[in-house]
Amino acid sequence: MRTVKQIFLPGTDRQFAILSSQVNLEGKTILIIGGNTSEVAGEFIESKASHITIIVEDNDSLLQTRMLIKNKENISSKLMEFTSTDFSEETFDIVYAQASISTTGRNKIIKEVKRILKPSGIFCVGENVIFTQKLPVFVKDIFENSGTIPLLKDEVHKFYSEKNFEVLYEHDLSATLKDFYRTGSSLLNNNINSLSEREKSYYKKILKQISHESNAYLNLGGENYFGFTMLILRKNSK
Repeated sequence: MRTVKQIFLPGTDRQFAILSSQVNLEGKTILIIGGNTSEVAGEFIESKASHITIIVEDNDSLLQTRMLIKNKENISSKLMEFTSTDFSEETFDIVYAQASISTTGRNKIIKEVKRILKPSGIFCVGENVIFTQKLPVFVKDIFENSGTIPLLKDEVHKFYSEKNFEVLYEHDLSATLKDFYRTGSSLLNNNINSLSEREKSYYKKILKQISHESNAYLNLGGENYFGFTMLILRKNSK
């Protein structure tokens, strides 16, 4: 498995590293769903994918993404609703989502992913998961504040199988959350002085969220209640 650059998302660099070790990415057309994914797009280029499109749902994320991918060939970004994109049917070889679809719109997003994936196309998804339905208030508050709707870890495989995907690979990446929360604030703080005022405003929102989640995960025992799981799925033709 080749070395992958640091990726500031739950699942860190591990989700992409595992995908690239399991699936040949050369010559593939890729859709990435969600912001903070410019490094992921760069990794796809390093793996010789033919073109990468990143879609985000808000203007701040679009501006940030375009700043980070500026002058990079074969990478483009667009503002779109994840549940209803402008792409034609069977456009992409691979759709990649890392902690970006664990929302109330998940079912509609998955339906859209299936529509725009080519026959037997690959969907690589990283999901926020919970280990039990009995959650303390501080964990419920985290999910409510971030708009996250986690799946129960033991039911993720079944959930996607019932959506007519073949589960090719599943891996528990919960251990990456410690690194994500420990390094997140430091990573953002080290770069914030070089940003414009608008960019600083965008990152401060992330810092505030990460700070709250980090305290809950590392100091209040959140690791006993929630984690992160990735799957590599193949679109079934039937």
